[in-house]
Amino acid sequence: MDSRQLRYFAAIYEQGTLSSAAETCRVAVSALSHHLANLEAEFGAPLFVRKPRGLQPTAAGERLYVHAKSILKAMSAAEKDIREAGTEISGEVSVGMAYSAVKAIAVDLARRVVADYPKVRLSLSESLSGSTLMHLMASEVDIALVYNPPADPRLKTQAVLEEQMVLVGTRAIIGDSDQPVRFADVLDLPMILLRQGISARALMDDTNLLKKLEGRAKLQMNSVHAIGASLAAGLGCTIGTKLFMYEHIESGLLHYRPIVEPELWRTLYVCEMADRPATYALEAVRSLILDLVRRSVVDGRWEARMVMP
Repeated sequence: MDSRQLRYFAAIYEQGTLSSAAETCRVAVSALSHHLANLEAEFGAPLFVRKPRGLQPTAAGERLYVHAKSILKAMSAAEKDIREAGTEISGEVSVGMAYSAVKAIAVDLARRVVADYPKVRLSLSESLSGSTLMHLMASEVDIALVYNPPADPRLKTQAVLEEQMVLVGTRAIIGDSDQPVRFADVLDLPMILLRQGISARALMDDTNLLKKLEGRAKLQMNSVHAIGASLAAGLGCTIGTKLFMYEHIESGLLHYRPIVEPELWRTLYVCEMADRPATYALEAVRSLILDLVRRSVVDGRWEARMVMP
């Protein structure tokens, strides 16, 4: 198997027919058919099921496409990186960010990239922390800002900052006081949380406490906007950071109270794939991200404490 076969396979997968893939790759249909047959013989499994209207990938074909996409992207980045070594930094960098990170640094990151690296094409995507991590592992982004990622040998992670979590809701639900509320008392309130799974890990570092919260949750959602609207409508309260619902808190629509016994914290990490070498453009963008995070904490825009050196 070589890179050409992988490119041909990816084209067949994406186009759905040999004729369309042949047109995309500018080769004869017979040549594509020959390469596909060789791949299937090499793997000892069919990669597509032949249908009247085209080709449908098998389970083996789906898995191979995930790997092929990652390999081809890495090869393209390596070629571009080596060719442009010593010249002005250029290339494409995709960054995935959890919601809070977007609010804190996304605009400043875009501004800095445009000003400092005009030949770098920056792609920013916002999603829940768990989805951001999945985008990274599927090669849809090159670097991700993720809360509490699971231990995984495929990931290269660097802890950046820690945020203290607070109770957020209307005064009618969480009380008018600014005094801290005990975690045991939080469990008696109508909670709105992220759905169980990898996204819920972003809520706090302590998984045992998280399980207790999930067991009492009145509503579970995988939408920041839906959670915000539900909080404003008085349907419940949630555990988050002040940055998470900053506008609603500043307007007075929502209130927050510190949580104690115990205090709750979550950790933000910069994540990359361990087997994916960084390009010069990615190194530059990573450096900008870390600098902007540090600046936002120092000037008080991001209420957190730094943990990176």
